[in-house]
Amino acid sequence: MSTGATVSIGVIGLGNMGMAHAKNIADGKVPGLTLAAVASRRPAHRDWCRDNWPDAAFFESGEALIQSGACEAVLIATQHSTHPALAVEALGRDLHVLIEKPAGVHVGQARGMNEAAAHSRGAFAIMYNQRANPLYQEMRRLVTGGELGRMKRVNWIITDWYRTQSYYDSAAWRSHWAEEGGGVLLNQSPHQLDLLQWICGMPDRVRAFCHSGKWHDIEVEDDVTAYLEYPGGATGVFVTSTADAPGTNRFEVTMEGGKLLCEHGKLTIWRLAQNERDFCKTAPGGFDTPPAVQEEYQAPPSQEHVGILKAFAAHILRGEPLIAAGQEGLHGLELANAMYLSSWLGQTVTLPLDEKLYLRELNKRMEPSRAKQRQGK
Repeated sequence: MSTGATVSIGVIGLGNMGMAHAKNIADGKVPGLTLAAVASRRPAHRDWCRDNWPDAAFFESGEALIQSGACEAVLIATQHSTHPALAVEALGRDLHVLIEKPAGVHVGQARGMNEAAAHSRGAFAIMYNQRANPLYQEMRRLVTGGELGRMKRVNWIITDWYRTQSYYDSAAWRSHWAEEGGGVLLNQSPHQLDLLQWICGMPDRVRAFCHSGKWHDIEVEDDVTAYLEYPGGATGVFVTSTADAPGTNRFEVTMEGGKLLCEHGKLTIWRLAQNERDFCKTAPGGFDTPPAVQEEYQAPPSQEHVGILKAFAAHILRGEPLIAAGQEGLHGLELANAMYLSSWLGQTVTLPLDEKLYLRELNKRMEPSRAKQRQGK
């Protein structure tokens, strides 16, 4: 815990998310955090930051900010392949660390950060802001609490990530195995993969089909369909893409005692009058169906990103719980890695993931990608 009234924090990376986080802190939306420093490699950001945040020190690299001693905590919002090295260095200096999603490219990197955190006096958290959304919190409560019995099936279609070719062409690191380490699973869908396992638990078998460059001129995947099998017998399907227009975001969980549907920013709950398994065995008519009562969950306002930042500050200052500790970054990333590996091998893979095999297969795709970049293609 910090002994001061506030925690001085530096934001590393001023892209879309880094800038949004820095503005929230600078505008006083996060009690307990003070914006003390920012880091960006873009020269245009220097003058803007000096004009708008004159009290925040400016650094041209994350490493320089971490080594400066200008702050007690850092928020890392750079290209995700750089998260692990920056986090490990900051934790090694006993800074508190909050990283943007995902935790890295592969599970081994995430483990390295958590090992560094275990030897650091700094706190370690991940920006899984959707865990601060009351809709998903209520879904988790209903699924894990047993109120609706055991889970039978989960389906999530999350295809409202539409991206044009110009999006992929906008930055050199996008869409290359060597730089990005993956596509829609690592860039757009980490929050959904995290929520999927946070609410429904981890599957123990995965069979996935990841289509690389199906709809765009890119190396990495832009279309994924995965089938999941859970230890208790439930099954699931996860579908994501950056080419569906209009896209869909429909998350449905079927339980023995009802069903949950999260879509269009609302959560609908169906509660059966009788457990479906019991009804099936005792109903006299072959076409009988168990009666159900439908309700809509009245959710309080969602704080999302600001909620994560507030919890991070409260944890450092008063020892209050984090919404998503750094350890939580492992699970959704392992699920993404399992989907890749299944697709590459053309077979079902079991969890826990064979991390060494995954890294070998990933390197097979990274090496030719690096060669292309060296040749300027």
